[in-house]
Amino acid sequence: MYDYVVIGSGIIGSLITRELSRYPLKVLVIDKENDIASHQTVANSAIVHSGHDPKEGSLKAKFCVEGNLLYEQLEKELNISLLRTGALVVAHDDEENKKLHELYERALRNGVPKVSIISGDEARKRDPRLSQSIVMALDLPTTKVTFPWEVAIASIGNAIKNGAEFKRNAHVINIIKHENHFELILENRDSIVSKNVINCAGVNSDIIASYIESPEFKIIPKKGEYYVLDRKAKGLFNSVIYPLPTKKGKGVLIVPQTHGNILLGPTSTITSERENYGTSRDGLTYIKEHLKDLSNDIPYDLIIRTFAGIRASSTYEDFYIKESKTHKGFYHVAGIDSPGLTAAPAIANYVVHELLKIKQPMKKAFDPYREKPIVFHELGMDDKLQLLQTKPKYGNLICKCEKISEQEIIDAIHGPTGNDTIKGIKKRARAGAGLCQGGYCEGLVLKIIARELNKPLTEVNYYSIDTPILLKETKSK
Repeated sequence: MYDYVVIGSGIIGSLITRELSRYPLKVLVIDKENDIASHQTVANSAIVHSGHDPKEGSLKAKFCVEGNLLYEQLEKELNISLLRTGALVVAHDDEENKKLHELYERALRNGVPKVSIISGDEARKRDPRLSQSIVMALDLPTTKVTFPWEVAIASIGNAIKNGAEFKRNAHVINIIKHENHFELILENRDSIVSKNVINCAGVNSDIIASYIESPEFKIIPKKGEYYVLDRKAKGLFNSVIYPLPTKKGKGVLIVPQTHGNILLGPTSTITSERENYGTSRDGLTYIKEHLKDLSNDIPYDLIIRTFAGIRASSTYEDFYIKESKTHKGFYHVAGIDSPGLTAAPAIANYVVHELLKIKQPMKKAFDPYREKPIVFHELGMDDKLQLLQTKPKYGNLICKCEKISEQEIIDAIHGPTGNDTIKGIKKRARAGAGLCQGGYCEGLVLKIIARELNKPLTEVNYYSIDTPILLKETKSK
């Protein structure tokens, strides 16, 4: 029996699992998908917000400001990517300028440090491609950008290092409350028993909650569509650029990414489909129309892909972080939409160290550090030559766009949080994330996975179970 089972391995579940691994507890994190961070965490803007926008006094405001600071610690301990861009919220006329000053006052009340208002000309000195119609901007220097699924994967890897466990393809379809524990029934009819359960199931958190009670919240899925610019766009925009926020959200943004790409988007539309990640002509047109307010100099010829994510908004006005009213030991961490990525480290701290009220002392042997995976092309020549002596496959280039070697793909397969799918390798090693989107290297990656795991090519999946790329051989040998 486990002490704690965490349902969901997104950014929230992964960081809560890592915090739990500080204690002498038996901890398991499960996910219904074939990998860590398969939904909201893998499809968002990647911004570590300053905390200027959430309503003052809310959990969103409190945890956003705290979480922003905690990313500095995560960078040191987990070797995650963190790009210190700063951000500008822009205004175009007197009416918008008034709203900008109101936002400035809110930022001060929320405790956002170093915030100021600058002129349009000052903003354009920093980002020359900004629209000439911009007259003022809210300067938010503490805004950053991270690599969200790297944070989740690193957190679970560190938790495993400290004794926690991870189980994928564990789809919970019912929960039975026994006298002293919960029994989670899985789709494959296996079961997991635990003294306590933490519901971090994202867009499905109200469904999980409904297995034991009538929840106070209902998830309202919101789709956000994006464009991705090739890394050739690196440096065209230096800051995260926001319009003024509306009731729908923070608006259509320009977001530099940690690997040199630029994100454009998102839209924000309510949808009844919790896992439909298709983009639309209307949505992508909407992005281009609204970006005109930020810049008339965006290189759309550098677009390499589009994608969409589903945000777990809810009927509850704030993050819903509470113990069940009817079942002691069952905890809900739900409705974690924006700024959920930013707030995640602070949410994890609050849940584990305050809400759960764990009585055991922390483990003295807890190791908070993760060794950063080797990125061969970033090394100096001496280090490269030394590595090649023991692992010559670092010298075999597989993904030309992202400069990823065969050994890096092997490392991504066999690591403590390794994966055996095309998309899983892309998430870990970035093979297929460049200009050709896997057109050159995908077949090579497939063959490496098959060889390393001693399985037929037809059994290598794209991502989920039963998503093979190859069905059968059509030519005789």
